[in-house]
Amino acid sequence: MEIREQQTKLANNFGKLLRDKFSKGPQAIHVTICPPYVIYLSGFVSATEQVLLEQEQDITVKTTREYVMKSLEPEIRGQIKAITDLDIQQIYYDWNLANQTGVIVGVSYETPAPSEAYRGKEEVHKEIIRISEEAEKVPDHVESYRLSNRSLVVIREGILVPIEKQLVALGFDEKLRVAKRQLEGEMLLNSTQFSRILDATVQDVFVDWDFARDNSVISFVLKPNN
Repeated sequence: MEIREQQTKLANNFGKLLRDKFSKGPQAIHVTICPPYVIYLSGFVSATEQVLLEQEQDITVKTTREYVMKSLEPEIRGQIKAITDLDIQQIYYDWNLANQTGVIVGVSYETPAPSEAYRGKEEVHKEIIRISEEAEKVPDHVESYRLSNRSLVVIREGILVPIEKQLVALGFDEKLRVAKRQLEGEMLLNSTQFSRILDATVQDVFVDWDFARDNSVISFVLKPNN
């Protein structure tokens, strides 16, 4: 099966999976099979979630999605394995409820992405480090991948401060994740540097963490200026 066929098959399968769990699937799903593997969702808010959002219960929606997505991880890995024969070790996800969009990123440590240069890579890393330091601490390591002209993925390692590690140890990892998403997501989206560096409009920014591995994945959805 060719890459394009695999992407279409995965998009169809994930749409059904999300409809079964949320009673409403995304209006559109775009799958990129290129390590890391990105699934971009749009038009994805259920009727119940919409009611909660109208009552300004954003945190409730985000927290509920955390638990639902956690339960779906084995099925997501299974779908990717069945269609692409790729083993996914970690799954990251985040949502922009205002835009009704979301992203799912699958990472395979057995099939690492090639570390290739792209225009502005060093500057992107500098801005990521600046924002990370302001929000928590300078990462031990930063790597990024320009998967296409519309997709950029950044992986940070060693980003948790001691108080965050203690909160995770005490079982507050999901609440910490929601709080950090709100803080860092806004900082990343409000930065004007990425648009300048990448010569593109930043349409969406998503961020998630693996607290056990002490790393984080940031996904940029871009609209090229040219």
